Amino acid sequence: MGPAIFRLNSLAARLIAAAAIWTMFGLAVGGVVLSNAFRNAAESSFDTRLAADMDGLIAAAEPDADGGVMLQDRFINHQFDRVYSGLYYQIKPLTGGPGAQISRSLFDQVLNVTDNVKRGAISYGFAVGPENQHLRVLSRRVEFPISATPEPSDTRAYTFLVAGDLATVDADSAAFNGTLFWSFAVLGLGLVVAILLQVRVGLLPLRKLRDALARIRDGSAQSLEGKFPAEIAPLATELNSLIEHSNEVVGRARTHVSNLAHFLKTPLSVLASEAEAEPGPLADQVRRQVDTMRRQVDHYLARARAAGSVNVLGNRTPVAPVLSDLARVLTRIHAERDVAIDWDCPADLYFRGERQDLEEMTGNLMDNACKWASARVMVRALREGARFTLTVEDDGPGLTPENRSRVGTRGERLDESVPGTGLGLAIVRDISKLYAGSLALDASPLGGLEARLTLPAIQ
Repeated sequence: MGPAIFRLNSLAARLIAAAAIWTMFGLAVGGVVLSNAFRNAAESSFDTRLAADMDGLIAAAEPDADGGVMLQDRFINHQFDRVYSGLYYQIKPLTGGPGAQISRSLFDQVLNVTDNVKRGAISYGFAVGPENQHLRVLSRRVEFPISATPEPSDTRAYTFLVAGDLATVDADSAAFNGTLFWSFAVLGLGLVVAILLQVRVGLLPLRKLRDALARIRDGSAQSLEGKFPAEIAPLATELNSLIEHSNEVVGRARTHVSNLAHFLKTPLSVLASEAEAEPGPLADQVRRQVDTMRRQVDHYLARARAAGSVNVLGNRTPVAPVLSDLARVLTRIHAERDVAIDWDCPADLYFRGERQDLEEMTGNLMDNACKWASARVMVRALREGARFTLTVEDDGPGLTPENRSRVGTRGERLDESVPGTGLGLAIVRDISKLYAGSLALDASPLGGLEARLTLPAIQ
């Protein structure tokens, strides 16, 4: 699957990208929610501590006879005594006048509260403290009786204000956010790796299906083999049905081609016999036309049969046995001329096609070489990646470059003294083209003609 993962038009890339985007989005949203939740919890805890400090401050307050406030040393947090400690209080009468007090920690500063929000008896707000500290402020209204007046209902109201520096909350939040970020980064990386593994494992059946199709194409199998998941099993079944149907169609076509060949050759043989029995100009003309018709029938039937076999999946032919059989047969046929046929071919070389087509092409080339050879024919097969080259050489008279062009390209017959139809090279060229191959003619180091046939091989 390797590089396919990184191609944007691949199914794996789409699945991984979609899952990774949603995972990162979910982690980002979750991180923001957790960060805000921690910040709110830290502020709530901080407010609780400030409320406790305010309760201690109120508990330490004692009214005098005139309704003033005297603070006892009990219940008071000693941070109020250190200058700019980050914890401050401020007591201020609501009606103005004397009686206001501030903590030693404020020194000479006065707090101005903003964003005041009242919840129950306590108001919550913020203020800028000494050295630009960001303060959380809690304030509460407290009334003290005035015992110096005859009216027992006379009271004096004060605002008790306690403020604390939010730097500790900010530091805790920053530390938590840092831990949260790296934790989520590691988690996100782990999830992406898990997604990659999941996609790779999930797409294994598709790769298995691809390998099964490759085995059919190479000829090592005739149908899709193995068990597939429920989602892919119907596809494998349909592909097997399609392959079987294709083989049946090609088989019927071949039968029709064979029947046609038999049907045409029999009347042609009758015409040739009748022409031989009745000599004369008309008989000579009939023989020439019959010969032409036979050549054309052989030529186009070979093309039709090859065209049908090319489209059949699973064709796989070992080359060495074909060369061995042809060399043995042609040695017997040309035994009177004592032509030696040498051949060399790797045992593991396979032609991606049908044996009949390979025999047709190779047989024509080797037979042609034997007809013109003086004493020797050399056949070699060499693999070149996904193709192989079959070279047939002879030590005969050879051909000039012009004659090689006429024979190889136009299929002309240059010499009537040697038996044959003259269509052998043309048939070889036509069949090789059906397999995306090629045929080239050149001078042989043996002195005669060299024919190089290039065809697809199975790796």
